This record gives sequence, C-alpha cells and structure tokens, in this order.
Amino acid sequence: MPMKAVTPAGAPVLCLASASPRRQALLASIGVPVSVLPSDIDETPLEGESPHSYVERLAVAKAQAAMGKTALPVLGSDTAVVIDDTILGKPNDQQHAADMLHRLSGRTHQVLTAVAVSGLRGILSCCVTTNVTMRELSAEEIACYWLTGEPADKAGGYAIQGLAAIFIEHIQGSHSAVVGLPLFETTHLLRQQGVPVWAGSYPL
Repeated sequence: MPMKAVTPAGAPVLCLASASPRRQALLASIGVPVSVLPSDIDETPLEGESPHSYVERLAVAKAQAAMGKTALPVLGSDTAVVIDDTILGKPNDQQHAADMLHRLSGRTHQVLTAVAVSGLRGILSCCVTTNVTMRELSAEEIACYWLTGEPADKAGGYAIQGLAAIFIEHIQGSHSAVVGLPLFETTHLLRQQGVPVWAGSYPL
C-alpha cells in the first residue's frame, strides 16, 4: 500500500480565516501549518437567532469570505460565551467586563465554538458546546483581573488559558473549544476535507 506524501515541514496546508493567535497555536499543536487571512464580517446577531445558529453562521461566513483569496482549504471559527441564552461579547470597558464576570460568578455557563472547513466536500461545519463552572469571584478579584489587561479582548471577559484559569472550578466538554478550537471535531472536519494532520511528519 503506497504511503501518503509527506508535506514539507512548515508549508501551509490550510488557510485560517482568523487572526487569533490561540487558534494558530492549537492548529500548530496538531501539526497543521497555516497561512492566516482574517475575515472581516458583520458579527451582529440576527433577530431571534439562537446562540448555536449565530456562531455556526459566523464560522461559515468567515470561511466563505476567505475562500476566493486562496487556493488552500479554509477554516473559519467563532466562539461565544452564553449564559441564560444571552451571548456575552467582548467587553467595551472595565465596567462592562465587571458586569459580565459578576454575572458568570458562581454559575455554570456555556461556551459555544463553531468550526467550518472548506475543501473537497464544499463547506462542512459543526458547533461544540462546553459547560464551564466559575467559582464565586469577589469584586476585588474582578477589579484586579481587569488591570492585568487580559479580559479586554476576550469573549465573556475572561481567558481560560490565561490568568482566569484560577477562576474555573469545573468544565464539562472540550477544553480546547473554550480556548478557541475543538481539536477532536476540527480534526474530523479536516480529514473529511483532505487536509492532513501532523502534516510535517506522517499525515493522518
């Protein structure tokens, strides 16, 4: 049985339609070198749109926006922090971040991450939900956390892979999805679209 061709080390096999360094790092961790082509799309939720439909629609739209600009398969992704069926976006300022963290404090919320991959079979997508339980946070902790600069550009006002790891009591589901990309499901989509994983060694 002939072996698959080995992709030259470092040669991109996928276009990532996102400037997120976390998604780049997650893909690198499974041996998928990427070129980066961020997609600028309108991220306003549609009237009556569910959080699940919202994140999957944006992931597909990001992939579609980059498809005409590269010959590589494209991966688009979007993540939303949801509590009480309300999407918490990135904070506008310190008070907004504090309001979100007070709302998440001592409760379980959902992190929805959708992935869309273009390739041999058109665009395939999925959405992964992870339940995240945050311990009770004091007002002082929340204020100090803002001063670190970490919450400013994070959905829900926190980063599970950063300093806010000490706030997380329990997760049920995919940790990598909360960081920005569900690696198990992403690998399944990549393989369906003919994109090799472990591309620099023995592509799977």
